[in-house]
Amino acid sequence: MGGHSHWSQVKRAKGVADNKRGALFTKLGREITVAGREGGSTDIDANFRLRLAVQRARDANMPNETIERAIKRGGGGGDANDLAEITYEGYGPSGVAIILEVVTDNRNRSVSEIRSAMTRGGGNLGEAGCVSWLFDSKGVIIVEAGDRDPDEIVLAAIDAGAEDVDVVDSSVEVHTRTEDLEQVRRALQEHDFKIESAELTKLAKTTISLGEKEALQTLKLLDRLEELEDVQRVHSNADFPDEVLAAYSD
Repeated sequence: MGGHSHWSQVKRAKGVADNKRGALFTKLGREITVAGREGGSTDIDANFRLRLAVQRARDANMPNETIERAIKRGGGGGDANDLAEITYEGYGPSGVAIILEVVTDNRNRSVSEIRSAMTRGGGNLGEAGCVSWLFDSKGVIIVEAGDRDPDEIVLAAIDAGAEDVDVVDSSVEVHTRTEDLEQVRRALQEHDFKIESAELTKLAKTTISLGEKEALQTLKLLDRLEELEDVQRVHSNADFPDEVLAAYSD
């Protein structure tokens, strides 16, 4: 895993700015509502997916009352039943594979906005399944090293059942099987490590290395897709030059 520069690193570097976007709480609220509805319970202790969604909202400083309203919607029907989870797949510049996780109350609006963003960014929507085979579903935990020895975090993660661990700047990125995410997160928490985030995601099995021009074009496209209100997550198999990432993140 080491040596690759991915979209997740860009999002972490731009996280503070992203949190100011007005659409963020809407996305997080929808994620909580759907997690409560699909997980069969609005009890955080009994619903792992809901627990992850609520933690993401808290990490983004979402007000507690807003979180509670989203949880109640997930258990009470109403407009929660209008929300649909959809996965879209397509290609970016240089054939980069892109997967979009969407939660929407209007499929036509969502696909129209996504197709428009793709076209303007040098990409195109594909058929269902066209790129999903290039990704694995994994758990990803980001641990802030702070004044702790990163090697200590790495060893603790491996002992807890992590599949892969990488030190990225001042953070440690831990990859787990989806079913092991919770146990690894809990183990790291018990060691008093600072968990920046823990979520289920899709990781590329192989990556496509991009030149400077294509990398910048792809970053702009991924950013544009991420900004769409109905898009919850964006995944790609692009590998960006470090210098392009550094310049884009500034």
